[in-house]
Amino acid sequence: MTMDSAPFTLLAPQAAPLPLVCDSPHSGVDYPEDFGHAVPQWLLRRGEDTHVDALWSDVPAVGGTLLAAHFPRTYIDVNRTLDDLDPALLDQPWPTPLNPGEKTRLGYGLVWRNVNAATPIYARKLSVQEVQQRISRCYVPYHAALASAVDEAMQRFGRVWHLNLHSMPNDAYERLGIQSPHPLADFVLGDRDGSTCSPEFVALVEAELRARGYTVARNDPYKGVGLIAKIGQPALGRHSLQVELRRPVYMDEATRERNANFATVQADLAQVLSAIARYISSNVGTLRRA
Repeated sequence: MTMDSAPFTLLAPQAAPLPLVCDSPHSGVDYPEDFGHAVPQWLLRRGEDTHVDALWSDVPAVGGTLLAAHFPRTYIDVNRTLDDLDPALLDQPWPTPLNPGEKTRLGYGLVWRNVNAATPIYARKLSVQEVQQRISRCYVPYHAALASAVDEAMQRFGRVWHLNLHSMPNDAYERLGIQSPHPLADFVLGDRDGSTCSPEFVALVEAELRARGYTVARNDPYKGVGLIAKIGQPALGRHSLQVELRRPVYMDEATRERNANFATVQADLAQVLSAIARYISSNVGTLRRA
């Protein structure tokens, strides 16, 4: 990825438009020339939600909008707030107040410090200017495109349903320092403990996934971060749900290649999207009749 490259792909509805907006913020695989990392790229790729945009490629076919980042999350993570930055990364003070969270303490903030607990990404400090360039070149345009799609849906339909699409490593609990009494589910639905989405919609998505043989958990271990916290206001008709898929279900984590089950998962998610589209169509119809 060069400084002139587009930072994302935005796919418009191919069917009758619905107020369904989906985004894949971490599936980018274009590594910018100015990254300046000190670890091999294959190791950085552990941070990718590789192929997630392809898994959900039927979003436009059911009338939704699909936004997918091109840049990798290790370069800059658009699912973090702008103040969630580790000051230890920088060669001088940041010009505005910072508020790094717990994930940032582990090395996974707005700009990642580590690729895992023992491996720093950089052999240097980052300049304030280069981080600001990443923000202006990637973060700001991505957020603007997502906000525009959400706002357009709200203006047209009075409601919007947003799916924030991710995948998760098989050792997610270990990476997060969590001792879990049970295995990681195939899918984790995050609504920040019920605050960003209607329970009815979460239940629908969970039921559709379970009907296809997947295990599903809610908010364990991922509750959702910056994007759904910003968008999700169910009392105002803005429903936002984070969807995490366990990576070995659809790919080889070591090689990042699609596995033999990829096409099946993709087809299953197409059916889930069709059910979501029917639900949204029914709700929009109710709104129009009211």
